[in-house]
Amino acid sequence: MSPIHVAVAVIQDERGRVLLSQRPEHVHQGGLWEFPGGKVESGETLSQALKRELREELNIEVTNHQPLIRVTHHYSDKSVILDVHRVTGFNGTPEGLEGQPLSWTTVEEIRDYSLPAADRPIVTALKLPPTYLITGDDPSTPELFLQRLEKALQRGERLIQLRVSDLAELEYRQLASAALERCRERGAQLLLNADPAWVNQLGADGLHLNGSRLSSFQKRPLTESLLVSGSCHNREELNKAEMLGLDFIVLSPVLPTSSHPNAKPLGWERFRELVEGCSLPVYALGGMSRDMVTEAVANGGQGVAAIRGLWSE
Repeated sequence: MSPIHVAVAVIQDERGRVLLSQRPEHVHQGGLWEFPGGKVESGETLSQALKRELREELNIEVTNHQPLIRVTHHYSDKSVILDVHRVTGFNGTPEGLEGQPLSWTTVEEIRDYSLPAADRPIVTALKLPPTYLITGDDPSTPELFLQRLEKALQRGERLIQLRVSDLAELEYRQLASAALERCRERGAQLLLNADPAWVNQLGADGLHLNGSRLSSFQKRPLTESLLVSGSCHNREELNKAEMLGLDFIVLSPVLPTSSHPNAKPLGWERFRELVEGCSLPVYALGGMSRDMVTEAVANGGQGVAAIRGLWSE
């Protein structure tokens, strides 16, 4: 059975609240809350379907939208492909023309609603920022390293991977604790690229799995209350990340990079192809900088991840 292609809208008001609608009890996944949208009919483009569905369901006219994430999900009785777009402009006031209850909720409060399983990656994508900072070379002194981290936090970085190597365990723990304290002060999240046990011990926000750790695990190493990301380079690794139930991944190298001069870059076309087959938020890594966020999003990505491009600003 072919998957059902669905156009899905993430609509936010001026306060940043997200609009949810409740499915009728008698339909598939009845009674659950969802992001508005509906089936893409034969001969329709995604944009046409999105605009038609929101006109028919909510009595609004969409004037602008951009891709957020594409999710493929297999239920026991059907499969769906959700093409999810942020609606960044519309005319009118949403109302439930089909009698469906509506609710405006903050992104954090979405967890209080029962959503279909296919919608969960959408919530993750909404919570993630457009940039994922990976810290650079190991610090010659912790003070200089932490000063650079503080500058990045002042610039607005809110998702950070602590990537350091060749440090003794005690030194690593001291550096991680100091970095975590600074991230807490700025409302940023810190993921450790280290032993998963250290995440809970240090109170970090999550874990990043490098290639070797990604391949070695057979189940998600942390609870769903913590973030887990992974490094991927091909379809097989993307599939493994999905199997493990990771929250998001970085895909690399998209462009040539001086740190891995012999690695063949994917290019944006191949990046887009791989992202389309993945149901997790994907950051583009390799030759990235902040001004490439728009291009990454246009190719289906969550945004960009970078070491030099963000850490060295």
